[in-house]
Amino acid sequence: MSTHNHKSLIQTLKVISSDRDRTNLLRKYEQSLIAYLVQRIPSWISSDMLTFIGFSGSIIIFVGFVLATYIHSSFLLLGVAGFMISWFGDSLDGRVAYYRKKPRKWYGFALDITADWLGIILMGLGFVIYATGFWEFFGFGFVVLYGWEMITTLVRYKITGKYSIDSGLLGPTEVRIVLSLIFILEVVVHNSILYMGVIATAGLFIANLVDSIKLLKLADECDIREKEQSAEKVN
Repeated sequence: MSTHNHKSLIQTLKVISSDRDRTNLLRKYEQSLIAYLVQRIPSWISSDMLTFIGFSGSIIIFVGFVLATYIHSSFLLLGVAGFMISWFGDSLDGRVAYYRKKPRKWYGFALDITADWLGIILMGLGFVIYATGFWEFFGFGFVVLYGWEMITTLVRYKITGKYSIDSGLLGPTEVRIVLSLIFILEVVVHNSILYMGVIATAGLFIANLVDSIKLLKLADECDIREKEQSAEKVN
């Protein structure tokens, strides 16, 4: 890589990382790839189009579940492609806007949250269609727990002013990779997705519980700090 391109990449990384606090395991490599891609997205592809592309990944995952249910489990591999498309659109929509210096912070935020939630509902519904009997509840549970995670993220944003989509070392990218591996394993070992779904749901519950406890402690500290500041102003 030339010196000019290296400087351009570094500058791009600063721009695309300006609005988020990332802690996920693959953040260094992910941000480098995003920085590379945002400079090469054709100008006629807008941020809204990228959001729709990302959402279409969720539609593909849903279709993969349906086809796997009624035709053959190998169609779950469509879900792997769906996760890749979802990552592409979801990771680049806001970043492209910032890179082009045309950010719509609150519009983009609202659109992203809405698209993410609808996408999760589609994936959960797909699992419910694929699973049978008792196992269906874990698809519903996953959607509920993901909603809990979204609420925690939004409340944390309200309290701290920093938007973080990661839970420790795990972020959306790592989750997509894990789910893709689960899909591949299901094609090889039928019904393994049911047991992995239980493990994933339990893990998400524990992560949400830990994050919620941390958030409540943080909120309590903010309340105490605000009371002290108010008392100082009175005195």
